[in-house]
Amino acid sequence: MVKKPRAKTATPAEPPASGRSLWSGQLRLALVSIPVQLFSAVKTGARLAFHQVDAKSHKRIRYEKVAPGIGPVDAKNIVKGFEVSKGNYVLITDDDLEKVKIEARHTIDLIQFVDQGEIDPIYFEKPYFVVPDGKLAQEAYGVLRDALRASRKMGVGQFVMRGREYVVALKPCGRGLLLETLRFSDEVRRAAPFFADIDDDKPNPELLELAQDLISRKTQKFDAGKFHDHYTESLRRLIDAKAKNITPVDEDSGDDPAERGNVIDLVAALRQSVKQNQPEKPVKKSRRAG
Repeated sequence: MVKKPRAKTATPAEPPASGRSLWSGQLRLALVSIPVQLFSAVKTGARLAFHQVDAKSHKRIRYEKVAPGIGPVDAKNIVKGFEVSKGNYVLITDDDLEKVKIEARHTIDLIQFVDQGEIDPIYFEKPYFVVPDGKLAQEAYGVLRDALRASRKMGVGQFVMRGREYVVALKPCGRGLLLETLRFSDEVRRAAPFFADIDDDKPNPELLELAQDLISRKTQKFDAGKFHDHYTESLRRLIDAKAKNITPVDEDSGDDPAERGNVIDLVAALRQSVKQNQPEKPVKKSRRAG
């Protein structure tokens, strides 16, 4: 009897990119422009946060914006103040800020290229995935990605997002490109004053050799999955244990949407945590006929 060839199991496809793009425009190198979109490369909300609740009344704690001797102040009457000297401020309105906003040209201009590793890590701020916007953009996108990888270079440029200007570094990332915003030079402290009191004596050669040997023994490829946030994991276990006794909290209608957007809804976190930790049902084993 001829055995039929076993059908090949399809390789599971990677999950599609989710979320809305934070920016879209042109990635420009000289006369070449590539339509791209930016997506955040990091997840927010991985760590738990809490609301404050009155232990006696079980009501949410609210904060009012008040002026001494006047009381609560209407949000439309609040302006920004910059202290130029002790007790003396320059008042800035939203209209003032609109006037100094930089016009968004929706273009990332690559100004120069540097060796990978040349930029000190202290300058790197936030990463974004750069994705080609449409099929027609993929060829030029691939050429730039592979050229950067082959030359072991990073592109450095500037662009505007949400009214603010950024310096950025562009480098290959797997099958795509990663863009990282950089801090400006006046945002970074000089390291020398902090290390000025450290002795410049040469270390003991024997101790130095032992340290190098230890480093060599423990050298391996970096795997982010090996590292865990033990505090958050313990906190989730604590929430799971306490989830049997839910306390209703009185939330009035005066909830501030901006405030809610900055913290994780604890109830949602509880539900998700309980759902993920439900015990699996035991699988019944079928008895074979003797």
